[in-house]
Amino acid sequence: MTLKSENVVWHVHAVSREERERRNGHRSFILWFTGLSGAGKSTLANAVESDLYRLGCASFVFDGDNVRHGLCSDLGFSEEDRKENIRRIGEMAKLFTEAGTIALTAFISPFREERQRVRDLMPEGEFIEVYCKCSLEVCEERDVKGLYAKARAGIIKNYTGISSPYEEPEKPEIEVPTDQLSLEDSTALVLDNLRERGLIPR
Repeated sequence: MTLKSENVVWHVHAVSREERERRNGHRSFILWFTGLSGAGKSTLANAVESDLYRLGCASFVFDGDNVRHGLCSDLGFSEEDRKENIRRIGEMAKLFTEAGTIALTAFISPFREERQRVRDLMPEGEFIEVYCKCSLEVCEERDVKGLYAKARAGIIKNYTGISSPYEEPEKPEIEVPTDQLSLEDSTALVLDNLRERGLIPR
């Protein structure tokens, strides 16, 4: 991305990321949960973070709705705005990893290209894509807000899965069939994978 500001210089921190990781006792990385609305992204991300907290890990969950209350409150749901939403989150998540923190993000992030751009911000192996795979039918059954029904009625425009596409990950690091596994089993699947990668304590 081309900088519009002039005279901008990147400053090196006195405390390095590696030093922060050593103090925290674990690696820092992005754990990127993606999937349809209702697939269980936020629920799973928060369950994983609860276990990370009990392990003594430094972590933070970025939730789609929460971010749109502040950082991205100026964005709508057009394709262009969705891309900008994910760009901002990717940059913020990267900053958190520089602070030695595990950044968990729970966003639909429907476009492969935008998820790849965030992946490209990170060194190899430090962007872990978690695909919360869930059928559209189950997602609609879980929709207590009735958003899918409004989308099908044309009341809500550009709704992912109905009037706007969702591009499934082709090779996610972790695939969780959230319409088949319990929350406990889904959480264990993610944590076991992170341990195998040497990213968190055993």
